[in-house]
Amino acid sequence: MEWVSTQDISHDLLVALHPPSTLVLWNTENGSKLWKKTYGEVLLSFSFDPFDPNRLAFLGQDCVLFVDDFSLSKLPASNGKKFYLSNPNSQTASSISHSSSYEKLSDKKSSLSAIRRMSGILVGEGIKKNHEEELSGISECLQLAFHRACRHHLILVYAREVLILDLDINQTVSIVPVERTGSLYTQVIPVRQCDVLFCLHENGSLSLKTRRWQTRSSSSVQSLTDENSLPSSNDINIFYDHKCQTDPLRITMHNRIYGMASCPISENKVVLVMSTGKILLWELNSVDLDGTHRSWESSPLYAPASAISSSDPLVDDFIGSHELFPDSVIEQPKLVLSDLVGCHAPFADSPTTTTEKPRHFLKFILVGLLNGLATPPVVIRMCPPLTTKNFNVYQPLMAVGSSTGTVQVYNLSSGQLSREISVHSSAVRGIEWIGLRGFLSFAYPTLIASSSVVKNELMVTDLDTGRSTNLRLNTEEESPIEMIKVSYLKQYFIVVFKDKPFEVWDLRSQTLLRQMPKNFPTVTALEWSPSHNIKSLKKKVAQPEANGTDDALTPASVTSTSFLDLASNASASTTPAAESSAEAKLVVVSVREHFVFTDSNGLMYHYIVDGNLIKEGSKIPPDANMSSITYVAWKSETLVLSDVDGNINIWDLKARVSRTVPTARGWIRKIKFAPGRGNMKLLILFNDGVDVWDAKDVERVTSIKCPKDRAKVVSVDWAASDRPVLACADGCLHIMDLMCLTGCSTMEDGQLLEPVLCPHMMPAKASFVLKSLLQHQPWRGKYALDPEELDATVKVAPIVVDQLYLVDPYLRNFLVKCPFGTAQRCCLVAQLFGDEAEMTFWTVALHYLMVTKSEPSIRQVNSSVSKLGASDLFVPSTPSKESRDLLVLDDAVSAGDASLAKTRPLEMCYDILCDNQTFRTYELRRVSLHDSKRVTNEHTRKCAENLILLNQADRAVQLLLETEPDSSNYYVDSLRACLVASIRSSGASQSTIKLVATNLIASGRLAEGVQLLCLIDKGLDACRYLQTYGQWHQAAWLAKLTLERSECSEVMRRWADHLASPQVDQRNKATLVLLSLGQFSRVVDLLYSQRYFDRAALFVEACREFGVLNPTDDVIRGLTESIFLEYARFLLNLGLTKACEYYCLQAGPKGRALLNEIQS
Repeated sequence: MEWVSTQDISHDLLVALHPPSTLVLWNTENGSKLWKKTYGEVLLSFSFDPFDPNRLAFLGQDCVLFVDDFSLSKLPASNGKKFYLSNPNSQTASSISHSSSYEKLSDKKSSLSAIRRMSGILVGEGIKKNHEEELSGISECLQLAFHRACRHHLILVYAREVLILDLDINQTVSIVPVERTGSLYTQVIPVRQCDVLFCLHENGSLSLKTRRWQTRSSSSVQSLTDENSLPSSNDINIFYDHKCQTDPLRITMHNRIYGMASCPISENKVVLVMSTGKILLWELNSVDLDGTHRSWESSPLYAPASAISSSDPLVDDFIGSHELFPDSVIEQPKLVLSDLVGCHAPFADSPTTTTEKPRHFLKFILVGLLNGLATPPVVIRMCPPLTTKNFNVYQPLMAVGSSTGTVQVYNLSSGQLSREISVHSSAVRGIEWIGLRGFLSFAYPTLIASSSVVKNELMVTDLDTGRSTNLRLNTEEESPIEMIKVSYLKQYFIVVFKDKPFEVWDLRSQTLLRQMPKNFPTVTALEWSPSHNIKSLKKKVAQPEANGTDDALTPASVTSTSFLDLASNASASTTPAAESSAEAKLVVVSVREHFVFTDSNGLMYHYIVDGNLIKEGSKIPPDANMSSITYVAWKSETLVLSDVDGNINIWDLKARVSRTVPTARGWIRKIKFAPGRGNMKLLILFNDGVDVWDAKDVERVTSIKCPKDRAKVVSVDWAASDRPVLACADGCLHIMDLMCLTGCSTMEDGQLLEPVLCPHMMPAKASFVLKSLLQHQPWRGKYALDPEELDATVKVAPIVVDQLYLVDPYLRNFLVKCPFGTAQRCCLVAQLFGDEAEMTFWTVALHYLMVTKSEPSIRQVNSSVSKLGASDLFVPSTPSKESRDLLVLDDAVSAGDASLAKTRPLEMCYDILCDNQTFRTYELRRVSLHDSKRVTNEHTRKCAENLILLNQADRAVQLLLETEPDSSNYYVDSLRACLVASIRSSGASQSTIKLVATNLIASGRLAEGVQLLCLIDKGLDACRYLQTYGQWHQAAWLAKLTLERSECSEVMRRWADHLASPQVDQRNKATLVLLSLGQFSRVVDLLYSQRYFDRAALFVEACREFGVLNPTDDVIRGLTESIFLEYARFLLNLGLTKACEYYCLQAGPKGRALLNEIQS
């Protein structure tokens, strides 16, 4: 399953792959199915292309299936393109192409064996390998996933290696093998922010791999740093370096790794899910070996702009004015992965030798452990219910017995594991609470067919100390225990055996009172009476008073009164100290209690237990409509019996009437009354499901059938008066509503043991208030986050104040003294809130605000810098003393400081949004890599076409001339080589070539026509043709690589208009494109049209701080006033009156009218 996250229409759409080959698009908001598509292949998994919302790939049993027409509004029409996988370990590999142009290439040189091994992975449709090779290749493929940081890259995971495939050439461009002594791969997660792989191994360890570009010579490095040159063939390679790894876990047959997942926002946290139900949370951190703050400057692990050095004279005054930061560095809080790992490191020569010891290294730290159910639960038992007597100390604890003998105690209010105690050596068969802080449990091994006796274990466990005591130490093998029943006043308990008379025990002294004789009837069901206990206790307490003994009333009367309070409710309990004192007082006062049981004939027996005496009472003959009794439940004046035929017999003891009701569901395994006075709801467990009945009205409330409605239910109980709990064979506890329709609880209803910073757990209004306070406070003279420093007019809810206290102190102080003002602060707040859309917007916005701010000064510094290069430079400069002011560029910057002006480039996950120089450098590396991996004529031709588009004519001619004479394309490629070589020297032929290109495009040969236009430097016309024919991304790619800045901006603006059109409706992406162009006024307009008033208002504030909006423009001023007016209304709804008044004053006449309305 995967969420559809690459569109703006809805965020509640889920795509699920149903076996064997059905893809379904679900609307999770209303549970409706939007469409269903069935493919012709057995499909195992799928992955969305994060760069193309219409593309996804399936992993089949013997192929990879690519689908390019995925849509939310209609069913995909095509069945996709199928490519077969070959064995990556094979030393002989065929070329990779689609079936329409597949041809086998004979081996030429042994030196190409490595290249061939990397190339022979995808085989075109219809070119199926022989059966043995197919099985050896496909059976090893564990996972398929698109690379989230690099476009057109696919990851195939095998047990011993991970293959990175470039889908433009269908070849492997990098292999990540397992370490020589390392464990095999089981799963790989590619992340978005950096080209980094999180790898999960068979032994439960996690490892981190980071990409490194490597060349063979320094000349190649120099050539790669030049944006207009291309490195020579075979000079460039991609490696993934091993950075860190966790210790292995203890993996057994019962403790295996199910999988892992990473945080989609920060991407520096990874969780592991174990088969035992445990969830391990690992966090990636950086460790500073020398403990200094200057070492980041020489560390390739840190992103280049993660800190601002004070050695720059432009920032001396700023750093000196802040007490928080050291004199050497202002370091941004490391909230996300890109703050820890930078992938824009320079090229490394091969071989690389250095004697300098690294000052930083990465390390996984275990920061969380969540225990789940150890194994599928065998039995569950809820602690005594909440009463007025135990209100102050009550905790809703649920004891869960497992098949391994472990008893887990969960706090249902928080959902967290409170205790996990290994009590027994075999499966737990039953649990009974003896108070709020202790329970009885019994266990025995599975019966052998030839034997009917087992070794029983009966334990009493104290939760406070964790001590378990065996109550039946010196017993031999005997009949297995069927049940244990504790009396309502917690004085006695009865142990019932399968083929042996039951035993009566004194719970206070934990001694055996009596074992019933051998000729005693076989017990099928037993229950203690909840009635008449209080009357009996009051009578005994009143006896000393009637005798007039004052000495008995001093300590003894207190004793009796305390126990009377305890006994006023059958399941009441107090603190452990009070319980221990109550147990001592029970020696003084013994209360008579009653129990009933039925035998195999349905005859009911009534017995009385009074101290050491056990007396037989009356006998009640069986009901003629009932079969063998399986369970008895007793509450107040109602007694309910169940039988093997599915009948329930309800007795009204006060009215002395009974009624038999058939359920028509077969054997009843358990019945249980809901807690609460007057609540007569009855939970009934069958072999095939669960019913909820109302014993008072004698009607069924709801019904669950297994496995139709859910997995088989193995045990049931009540968590509260209207909350049944179902323990299912799928290993889960389901806390249901009374109608058993929903089994989920909101986080707001939970009571966490410790407070945590989580805005999503807050009410929506309080969360927005917290976000507004963190982002910007222009209505205050000084930005402040300490609750004590907030103005009296800023009245916030206590929950907001509590969350402010939980913000990390370093982050809170950095927000106060944020060097890049509102934009940087909003980006950090988006990371803190986990808002992916806002984080993307503010990251791109901050980058291009800095670039735009730096351009005028950089042109003055170095006039030789071209327009294209100047747009990507920034000089961090000195801000004024006020914390909200930005770094202001100094006109007197020397030419030598121009190198400091480069701001950190955007990561390649932003693709087209990156600046032209960064994007061109990456694409030249990629084309050079394609050139070095060439194996077939088809791949050579494709590389030549890309080189023509990139104005690399010399290398394109070389590749075209490599065509073999026996090839059918030899003549055409030779003519193309002559054309490309002669274009530069023949200016008169350009008009003819343009005419031919236009005719080719008109006849449907778009690619050939675009290549001809690029040869004569008509790249803008080529981009316009591509856009006309719907190739919008290809046009943007070509413009970023070949056009000057003004022409490139024209192409990108047309693309932004296309994205913002109602037919496409990708306005969020259009906003990002406009940001990359520096069209900030259009960004404001587009945000306003999307009704993102808060984001628009804050972006206007950020633009004002950077000075990139013209305040005298009437259009901009009118738009700004409209945005501030809407933002003021938004703040008014949040209760931030002072902030609302500030923005009303900024919103012109309409804002002042709103202010007068508020004040009146």
